[in-house]
Amino acid sequence: MIDFYYHPSPNPAKIALFLEESGLEYTLKPVDTRKGEQFDPAFLKINPNAKTPAIVDTDTGAIVFDSSAILLYLAEKTGQFLPENKPETRGEMLSWLMLVATGVGPYSGQAVHFTHFAPERNEYAINRYNFEAKRHWGLIDARLEGRDFMVGDSYSIVDMAVWGWAGPVPFVLNDDNAWAAFPNVKRLVDWINARPAVERASALKQQHAFKTEMDEDARRHMFPQNG
Repeated sequence: MIDFYYHPSPNPAKIALFLEESGLEYTLKPVDTRKGEQFDPAFLKINPNAKTPAIVDTDTGAIVFDSSAILLYLAEKTGQFLPENKPETRGEMLSWLMLVATGVGPYSGQAVHFTHFAPERNEYAINRYNFEAKRHWGLIDARLEGRDFMVGDSYSIVDMAVWGWAGPVPFVLNDDNAWAAFPNVKRLVDWINARPAVERASALKQQHAFKTEMDEDARRHMFPQNG
């Protein structure tokens, strides 16, 4: 059984998708980040970085945080959604999985922050993070040129990692026409979105009354540097 610490945002979405695709049994543990629940001492014992997602594997006692680490852990636990087991393919899997973790996610997140949520408009920061988010999505799109999937010939955890952040691309880039620049990513996202597991994963946010307002209290929890 997997205890899944979840908030309806891009990184936890990847894990929700894997759990629904794999059929692993899990218990949903909501963490309402706009209410500051990520700072509860009990949760900090699971993830000292005060972020979702995180999991506890009650079968083994393993605690895993960071979405890419969780995807890799669960894929190895189940033997599912891993590319062909060859050194060169594993190297590609790790490289692209880490590029999503260290580039696509962080730059997309910072682009969202400075464009939509920063208390003061900072043109330099907006330009910097928007440029890097576009550049990283361009790398993903180029990788998918002439390919159905990110690595190998089958659907894998790398595709799930891309999918997690791909949904809000127009919001990330503050451009309603953003998908026009990334047709290959859009093709992959549409293919994944048509899978039944996506509907089940997306329905998880209805299981808890998560706070949706970005009021001053939520800003204090989400952006404590401004306190």
